[in-house]
Amino acid sequence: MIKWGHYVLVGERVIGHIEGIVPGADFHRRVDVKRANLHRDTMRGISWLADEDGSDVADAIVLNGGYEDDEDDWTSIRYTGASPDKDKSPDGKRLIRSQSWEYRDNAALKRSFERGYPVRIIRGPNGDRRYSLADRYRYDGLYRITDVRTAVSRSAAPDGSPIKICQFDLERLPSPEQELTSAERVAAQVLERQEGFVRDELKHANGEQGAALEGEKFPKIRATRVQRIVRDAAAARRIKDLYNDECQACGLRIVGSDAKPYSEGAHIKPLGKPHGGPDVERNILCLCPNCHVRLDIGAIVIADDWSIVVRVAVPGERILPKLKMHREHKVHPEYLQYHRDLWEKGTGASADQ
Repeated sequence: MIKWGHYVLVGERVIGHIEGIVPGADFHRRVDVKRANLHRDTMRGISWLADEDGSDVADAIVLNGGYEDDEDDWTSIRYTGASPDKDKSPDGKRLIRSQSWEYRDNAALKRSFERGYPVRIIRGPNGDRRYSLADRYRYDGLYRITDVRTAVSRSAAPDGSPIKICQFDLERLPSPEQELTSAERVAAQVLERQEGFVRDELKHANGEQGAALEGEKFPKIRATRVQRIVRDAAAARRIKDLYNDECQACGLRIVGSDAKPYSEGAHIKPLGKPHGGPDVERNILCLCPNCHVRLDIGAIVIADDWSIVVRVAVPGERILPKLKMHREHKVHPEYLQYHRDLWEKGTGASADQ
């Protein structure tokens, strides 16, 4: 069970959420990650601090092209523990000796599992290419450790003997369960007052039982609404800035009466179950509202050469022959393939985009 009310203060670094930093925030260098109090140093993969009883507990992990046994599937991670430099190959990618649960970093991460503490995940430029930024680090939210074990590495030691590793399984907390920032908490309070009024109206119209049943639905709905209203996801904002809010599919740039442009960050592989698409730049397009809907309902799909395939034409509507692509926007082909399969095989999208 995640202990949301538990904060271990060491300066401003804590277990869990760092005030003012939301998932998707990016940083130029590891030193910037440290200065933001997301991680304790600029080299280690595992960050730790002292718990109330003085023992070390892990608060964060950097994923940046670690060991060969690591696996990253966005919502789930299989992570190999740490070792001193003398137990690694010269390039640091492989182990030459077994890992130990007594090693400080591994012990701290295992203790966080035992105490039910979440850890922050930061992805670096050398991580999985489906998720990583080309030259920056990004904070990707809180994950819970679901299991720990001693496993055997894929590669043997130089003498042919098996190498035992400290292995951890992690699972990303659903977006509505990620900690709210101060601005989001204010929005939540406003929504709570609004919902209190709605509950009173329901109580008056339907009686106590009807109001209670409707009231049970509000907390989850409120958490989702707060994130949608307040949090313009950092990853989507970066993509929209690349294109100056111009739609990649039709070239339209919408400007309101306040002279501010409007565009939407559209996820190619849908977020949420059953799709599990990541909220990362490589899975996001900058689209106008109309083209966003077209993408979501499969009226258009994108080929690997960026050609836009119009599956359902709308008379008078303009679509570019190819998706407009900025040189710094590296969409991963796996997401394009997933979207094509989703619609060309007739399964359709069933999760909120």
